[in-house]
Amino acid sequence: MSLLRNRSNLIVYTINKNIKNNLNISVENGEVVVTAPWYLSKEQITNIVEEKRRWILEKIKEYEEVKKYENCEIVKILGKEYIVKLNYKNIKTLEVNLEEEIVKINLPNKYKKADKKEISKLLIEKMYYTIAEKEIEAIMEKTRKLLGFAPEDYKIQIIEGQIAKCTEDKVIVISPDIVKFTREEIEYIILHEFCHLKYKNHTRKFYELLKKYEPNYEKFNFIKI
Repeated sequence: MSLLRNRSNLIVYTINKNIKNNLNISVENGEVVVTAPWYLSKEQITNIVEEKRRWILEKIKEYEEVKKYENCEIVKILGKEYIVKLNYKNIKTLEVNLEEEIVKINLPNKYKKADKKEISKLLIEKMYYTIAEKEIEAIMEKTRKLLGFAPEDYKIQIIEGQIAKCTEDKVIVISPDIVKFTREEIEYIILHEFCHLKYKNHTRKFYELLKKYEPNYEKFNFIKI
């Protein structure tokens, strides 16, 4: 094992000699391994590692970032993945902040003995509902103007096994989980349900109406509605 020092950065690497002429530097699980021809001296290898210093440090940093959050919960918001980070602070009420790639949940210290997973689940559901209220209202209005008609009403609530549906009395019900999708996908889901206001089943007429406003509707077939 060798060390390469440079100011505050320290690269620890293992050298494996072989009979081939190829030299390879790999970073796996945070460990740097240099596979080098048998005839290269330690000084020559050190110089090569120094040349690749920036690339090696970037790979080590990537591993450390993944390692730091490997046991954390991952959630999707508008098609993007976020890491849920739970913290305890000397505060009176809980806080949920959405930052770049991280959902930070700050809890009062009194919750330390509570079930972390259950608290996280409840707060994420509440956050989904809040985001859905904001996103859906704008998309519903956009779709109403596009098609020239609208449901009697719409509501956001959890639907078992579904992301959205149109009821017999022409009310569109939308699950808060819809915010896991991208905005484009959400707009398609809403359009799909608007078309059900005219045609209850997936008939030829239904698809004709859907295709009129979304010619490429088939690309959304992966969404189970």
